[in-house]
Amino acid sequence: LRMLERQVVGGEQAKNKDLKEKHKRRKKYADERRMQLVAALQQSNEDSSDWVLLTVYDSIQEEVRAKSKLLEKMQEKLRAAETEIKDLQSEFELEKIDYLGTIRRLERDLMLFQQLLDQVQSLVRRDCNYSNLEKIKRESVWDEETGCWKIPEPIIQKTRLP
Repeated sequence: LRMLERQVVGGEQAKNKDLKEKHKRRKKYADERRMQLVAALQQSNEDSSDWVLLTVYDSIQEEVRAKSKLLEKMQEKLRAAETEIKDLQSEFELEKIDYLGTIRRLERDLMLFQQLLDQVQSLVRRDCNYSNLEKIKRESVWDEETGCWKIPEPIIQKTRLP
């Protein structure tokens, strides 16, 4: 039971530093990429608009062609940015689904262990301190150094009659 409690309390993924680090790296990369895309779009908008305004055209058709090319470039950049955003959103959606699945599984495990404790509690002797689970919960202390609960030792309290 102690081993099962250690696995359940805090979750099996709670101590997985690799998973936490991977999530942090993905989020950092997505934020950086988004900022790069925004900066690139703003810079290209500024550069292109200046180029169009400062250019002198020989004819209206040439101006239309140049502006059409610029419009196509901008639309291509916009499509690329939208695709990148959709990719990032789908990646985060998959992570979210994975986390929700983990939470549901841990909740089911917790319910199983709670039902097991409820069933086993009736089998514990009344003169043992483990017959009262609420008291054990109150007396238990979380140890940060070891990352586990310190649970009181089982004691059988024998009463002696005079």
